[in-house]
Amino acid sequence: MCRNYQYFRISKIRYEMKNKLILFSLSLAIVAGFTFCGRLTTENEVKLNGMAQGTYYAITYFDAENRNLQPEIDSFFKAFDKSASVYLPESIISRFNNNDPGTIADDAFTTVFNKSIEVSEATNGAFDITTMPLTNAWGFGFTDPMKLDNAQVDSLLKFVDYRRISLVDGKLIKEIPEIKIDYNAIAQGYSADLIGKMLIEKGITNFLIDVGGEVLAKGKKPDGTQWKVGIEKPANEANDERSLDVIVKLEDKALASSGNYRRFFVRDGKRYAHTIDPKTGYPVTHTLLSASVMANDCMTADAYATAFMVMGVEKAKEFLENRTDLEAHFIYTNYEGQYETWTSPGLKKLIQKNE
Repeated sequence: MCRNYQYFRISKIRYEMKNKLILFSLSLAIVAGFTFCGRLTTENEVKLNGMAQGTYYAITYFDAENRNLQPEIDSFFKAFDKSASVYLPESIISRFNNNDPGTIADDAFTTVFNKSIEVSEATNGAFDITTMPLTNAWGFGFTDPMKLDNAQVDSLLKFVDYRRISLVDGKLIKEIPEIKIDYNAIAQGYSADLIGKMLIEKGITNFLIDVGGEVLAKGKKPDGTQWKVGIEKPANEANDERSLDVIVKLEDKALASSGNYRRFFVRDGKRYAHTIDPKTGYPVTHTLLSASVMANDCMTADAYATAFMVMGVEKAKEFLENRTDLEAHFIYTNYEGQYETWTSPGLKKLIQKNE
């Protein structure tokens, strides 16, 4: 852990389906004074923690009025789950999956859907919200893992294709009724964006929002320093103690991570990771252990972190060559099984080693 910084960690469960890489928020407990128009204004640090969406949230902001916004934030999460949670039978996404003809998308559902299709198109289907039948069959959803053969996987692949769904006048149109969608790889990032919007509307412009490891940072701390967020070092086993690989300085950016080393099962000596390749129907088998993505908003960072985990290191690096709006940090294994890292130039400038 980095000296001179308070370090905290909260275990994460991602809708009990997706074990994304946890980001650790590192911050100083600061109450600082600023002079404005001849008056002394105190920026009070407010820290909020709670549970939502099957995971934790940790929010720090500086507010001259010292407002406690936890009741509003908790209410927001409850409302958001009614749109995007597959674990609520009455949610919009669950009703669409169950082919309820009277279901109409709200603004949150529509925004996430449109971004999902955008990222799917950009990544040639590496990101796909229709993988839910495969996620369940492999045991990373609502059911225990099945022993799948090629024929069973092929039969499920018929229901996986983002190009066979559309949203028209608030209604989800499916070419096949069996298609089911899942927002787990993108919704938490968007929830962080919406909380950030809420804070800004209240005049709060310096904050760090962490929703289950998806982080949005705005402004700076009162002493003028940037927010600092840690990227976790991959573990050998799911229950190994957590440690940091690097620390990233963030300002007006979002950082989201996805990893395969804590959510997996072993059968017949073979390890099956939770990231499913939408094209093959099987868990990915490449050497990429975690992908951390920095973007202007957390929803975008969230989605591309998952997409890169499907692509693997080389394809993801090639993809990033043509994207000036995205930066990334990859942790992977070489041919000898040793950990290696790669960081895009823009993100490398913001990284400090964890010493």
